[in-house]
Amino acid sequence: MTTTTSESAATPLFDLQALLVAVRRRRRLWLSMALLGLLVGAALAVLLPPPPSAVTKVLVAHAQDQPNDTGTLMRTDVEVLRTTRIADQALRSLKSSEKPEDFMEDYRGTGLTNNVLQIDVTGDSDADAVARAKALADAFVADHLRRMRDTAKAEAKALLDQRDRMRGELAEVNEEIGDRSPGTETDPRASASIESLFARRAELNSRIADFDERAADARTGTPQIIAGTQIVDAPRALRHSMPKAAVTNAAIGLLLGLVLGLAVAAIGAVVANRPVLRREIATNLGASVIAELRRASRLPARPWQRRRTRKAHERLTTTLARTVRGSAEPVSLLELGCARTTSELALDVARTLAADGPVVVIDGLPGPQLSGRRPKPGDPTVVSGERATAVARQQRRLGVGSVAPGTAWTDLQYLGTQTVLVVRAGHGSAAWLHTVARQLADQRILVIGVVLIDPDPRDRTDGTLWDGMHIALRGHSERLARQNGMSEQRTERSATWAARVPDSDQEAR
Repeated sequence: MTTTTSESAATPLFDLQALLVAVRRRRRLWLSMALLGLLVGAALAVLLPPPPSAVTKVLVAHAQDQPNDTGTLMRTDVEVLRTTRIADQALRSLKSSEKPEDFMEDYRGTGLTNNVLQIDVTGDSDADAVARAKALADAFVADHLRRMRDTAKAEAKALLDQRDRMRGELAEVNEEIGDRSPGTETDPRASASIESLFARRAELNSRIADFDERAADARTGTPQIIAGTQIVDAPRALRHSMPKAAVTNAAIGLLLGLVLGLAVAAIGAVVANRPVLRREIATNLGASVIAELRRASRLPARPWQRRRTRKAHERLTTTLARTVRGSAEPVSLLELGCARTTSELALDVARTLAADGPVVVIDGLPGPQLSGRRPKPGDPTVVSGERATAVARQQRRLGVGSVAPGTAWTDLQYLGTQTVLVVRAGHGSAAWLHTVARQLADQRILVIGVVLIDPDPRDRTDGTLWDGMHIALRGHSERLARQNGMSEQRTERSATWAARVPDSDQEAR
């Protein structure tokens, strides 16, 4: 794959594949949070069981009931239930000194239909919860009936008042008709006036009869409401199943923990911006991925996995030994996030090179991976970085160092003027990988290739950059120009080294 400027400019800002790989690599985080949510949910069900509760249902009749009602009347009843007046009446019937405001926190109303109200109440015991539910239902029914009676009485009174006013007006019309003398009947104007009075009297009689009928209907509707509003489901205690509650809470906790863990992993991957794909690591370092090696697992590996990992390690050791033999300049292994694996790899390469002659391993690692180890018979000589200048130039040496934050960049030249970067996937950020490439270029250290540790097993991206020497490495072009014909040979060898050293049955890329 040839990396060009146009391809780099077309790189999307948000890589979904890289995000999915990063989230999958952090599966310990979100699996741990999911497990924690499951345990917390189950523990809450056991340690914090629900209080004793009771439930009852009330059938509520309304004078304005309509088939197409959207539930407005029932929502009004629910809000009326949650008033201090209803709570105070219920507490009085219970002869309790509890404050109505506190009692309102222990019950709730739910409108099941336009006319069915469910009341849920909690108490200190099942009997107390049942008593509270009954007191609340009775108080609500009594209050509802009183309000309906008051409404009917007010409506009937208003209609009767209108009727009495009409009767007074009718009396005036009758009196005016009686005052008319019989001799005025021949007068056309008087005759028209009398006809108007008779018409007015007939209208008043009709309206008076109408008001009487409406007042009677208003009074008649109240008994229907009184008969229709009643407790249809007697208060009863609710039985809680501890196993069922534990399973339900555990499932909810598992789901919430999983979602939260995935969100944290995704946000952390975006914010940290740590490349995990071969393509990203090769692009940021400006060098090809020449091999991959699975990191040693903390869990016991299966026999075929151990055999596969061992073969991959042997192939990588052979490849690096061949690289050191074919190089006219000292070669070093520089690690980033995998000091132990790099030290073991350096010792294996040195043992392989020992067949051709003495080999000295220069330890530039900050930790005791090499210098603090107990040497075994047949192991190569290991000297510290301070004694690197004392090693004869004719003697073959292999440097081991680190490019982690805090590295003394000027000391890397003493380990080798050519290097193979051993990088753990997802360890360094993109900014730090750029820093490593820039600093190595400034020190005139040629990056032969990258060995990727702990790669994603599902990664199918290509990590070969045929022109990677000119990406972010300022000093490489000067060094290649100074070495004349050696650059062409290294380019040809890069094509050979670019073959992936797999640790599985995947096809080499």
